[in-house]
Amino acid sequence: MLNKIFIMGRLTRDPELRRTQTGTPVASFSLAVDRDFKDKATGERTTDFIDVVAWRQTAEFVCRYFAKGRMAVVEGRLQIRDWTDKEGGKRRSAEVIADNIYFGDSKRDGEGGGSYSTGSHQGGSYNNALSASTDPFGGYGAPPADGDQFAELTTDDGDLPF
Repeated sequence: MLNKIFIMGRLTRDPELRRTQTGTPVASFSLAVDRDFKDKATGERTTDFIDVVAWRQTAEFVCRYFAKGRMAVVEGRLQIRDWTDKEGGKRRSAEVIADNIYFGDSKRDGEGGGSYSTGSHQGGSYNNALSASTDPFGGYGAPPADGDQFAELTTDDGDLPF
């Protein structure tokens, strides 16, 4: 059997970090996800508001790096939960249990600053951003001083097969 879901949308509020009685971190937030089609009558897209729950390091990661309005990509599973409301009525909720959470925009788009790509992996977090010791120009040196981000390649790859 398979229960896998990928959603991409904007956080409707800041993630809320709580801890269970045993101290396990758990975060909850909601994503506003536009549907792929437009309503025939209004010509507008309908938005779904999807509840997401993240546990452990993923919960701490999302609370540290995400805020209201930030675009997020969530990979996880759909879970249906039955519960009883204050009046004793039986209720049912659907929520996504997040396995991995990735940035869906650059920091420049979301909050200002440089762009980077960070996500959670195996319940933890990792950072794919270039470190200070890594040459971002692939060994070809810095860009020209005039501000052009493209540099002339100084190495010859030999004859190309096409």
